[in-house]
Amino acid sequence: MSVATKRLVLGRPFRSDRLGHTLLPKRIALPVFASDAMSSVAYAPQEIFLVLSIAGISAYTLAPWVAVAVAVVMVVVVASYRQNVHAYPSGGGDYEVATVNLGSNAGLTVASALLVDYVLTVAVSVTSAAENIGSAIPLVHEHKVWFCVIGIALLAAVNLRGIKESGAVLALPTYAFIAGVLLMLGWGAIKIFVLGDTVEAETSGFGIVAEQPHLMGLAMAFLVARSFSSGCAALTGVEAISNGVPAFRKPKSRNAATTLLLLGSFSIALLLGIVMLAQKIGAKYVLDPAKDLSGLPDGYQQKSILAQLAEAVFRGFPPGFYFIAVVTALILLLAANTAFNGFPVLGSVLAQDRYLPRQLHTRGDRLAFSNGIVFLALAAIAFVVAFGAEVTSLIQLYIVGVFVSFTLSQTGMVRHWTRHLKTESDPDARSRMKRSRIINAIGMLMTGTVLVVVLLTKFTAGAWMAILAMVVLFGLMKLIHRHYSSIEEELESADLSDEVLPSRSHAVILISNLHLPARRALRYARATRPDTIEAVTVNVDDRDTRILVSEWEESDITVPLKVLASPYREITRPIISYVRRVRRESPRDVITVFIPEYVVGHWWEQILHNQSALRLKTRLLFEPGVMVTSVPWQLNSSESRARRADQNYYAPGDARRGFPGTDQTKAAQTKTGQTNTRGRRTPEDRA
Repeated sequence: MSVATKRLVLGRPFRSDRLGHTLLPKRIALPVFASDAMSSVAYAPQEIFLVLSIAGISAYTLAPWVAVAVAVVMVVVVASYRQNVHAYPSGGGDYEVATVNLGSNAGLTVASALLVDYVLTVAVSVTSAAENIGSAIPLVHEHKVWFCVIGIALLAAVNLRGIKESGAVLALPTYAFIAGVLLMLGWGAIKIFVLGDTVEAETSGFGIVAEQPHLMGLAMAFLVARSFSSGCAALTGVEAISNGVPAFRKPKSRNAATTLLLLGSFSIALLLGIVMLAQKIGAKYVLDPAKDLSGLPDGYQQKSILAQLAEAVFRGFPPGFYFIAVVTALILLLAANTAFNGFPVLGSVLAQDRYLPRQLHTRGDRLAFSNGIVFLALAAIAFVVAFGAEVTSLIQLYIVGVFVSFTLSQTGMVRHWTRHLKTESDPDARSRMKRSRIINAIGMLMTGTVLVVVLLTKFTAGAWMAILAMVVLFGLMKLIHRHYSSIEEELESADLSDEVLPSRSHAVILISNLHLPARRALRYARATRPDTIEAVTVNVDDRDTRILVSEWEESDITVPLKVLASPYREITRPIISYVRRVRRESPRDVITVFIPEYVVGHWWEQILHNQSALRLKTRLLFEPGVMVTSVPWQLNSSESRARRADQNYYAPGDARRGFPGTDQTKAAQTKTGQTNTRGRRTPEDRA
């Protein structure tokens, strides 16, 4: 059942040599890697308005200027990262750039920042999707947390099927969102400036109860800076393309750079258009409508800025409003896919460098980094549940990490070009390098400034938690690297030339009953031809022990049976004590403990059996000079499970050789009945 379910969810496994077939063309790469940056225009504009609302409706006149400032930063960052993907196409992204040019600590700082930000990207995107679709469907608004958890689980399942299949799923909603919002902005502009129609948002007639209505000077500048830092959420996702260059088709760097250019163009157009149209039609967005808005009707539920625009522009045409609501929710839900492609790749690179567990380095059945995908999904679900699926709360933790990586990456690129200019003599190449260094230097200054603004304006609002998570993750990766390094040093530096070989072999067979598993263990132990062999049982029940001793004496078994006393009815401690005593008496002997063990076919059977064997093995593994051998006894349930597993497994070349069970020979199997119960050819067939 588990194998069939896995195949249903993930599909058939891919061979390693099919990795090239999973590479992405630009038309698929854009929705895969750029959906986060493009979809952030669904919540970045409303965060700008949300912060400015603190000073009242008059502060809304600054919203377009804040949006222009964010767009300028976007232009600089996109231009800077186009240099990155050409210089470092291996997929390490900002981590590789910082490590190579600034050192391992800088690289780990970038890695910890990006990993935390990827988790928050998933949490914020899915939460924002719940808010937008909740504007049209109240049931979703009432159960936002469950909606987010289910959405993250579905995204993880899609990505576990492979990057190319997830890209195909993403393409239609992403392009539908871009086309829908551009159509809405265009039609809104035509109605206002060409047809002269009156287009007003549902909140245009409401007043704003300002928390700080008389902000001036530095206080007002701080508020604008905070609004700018919230709007900079639109830049998240740009760095994912530099991590995902290996997933592009050749020429990889050029295709990645082109995708970056498309990302920047669409994001800037959508961001500026939404902010300016929202201001024109009088849309308002506040933290607490009941408290911060005046003139509300009874039962009013605040809609997102994008939903307000769609409702106003398509008034009288409900399908237009619902189309925008649906595609916005989809793109926000699927925007998390950027993180599902960036996080596992970065995790694989870090695991290869021994900063994360090695399990994150390997690909799964569908050539995706399955362990990284699962870990990201679980971490994002934890954030969503902890913060109650509130966008405004989660976004305070957001973008700190991405601007840390932006700044260190651009600093590393400046040093990269400076280093190469010292050895490059070709005038054309030097000219290109100088131009690239200027672009990256501007990017360094710009992103560094934004990072300072973000830290100043968001630290007390919740950004400190993201910084704390980065620090903890940095220290954890250091400890993991130290662990792997110490093991490597221990294994490589060990000198076996002076090791004294064991003089004799002492076999100990653990017996609880004189049944078939025990007899198999006895036969196997004797087949290893030890110098000394004995059976050992622990007396936890006098009656059972007497019966076992009586059966042993009446049998034809020549191996002596030793009974260990256990006044407190323990099993593990008497055996450990006995093994240690044998070791003390004969330090040069190697002791092999044979443990009969059931092999079961169901998880619930595992709970009913083998617990004593598991505890014993765990303890004995820490005893020097002691080897542990499990002697399996397959129960009927395990044999039926093995048959089912064999029917779902085909070795390389099975179809070509005509092995039964493969697609090419299923009809022949049915007619001739040539297979045995294992789904393989019988010896007679092979003959």
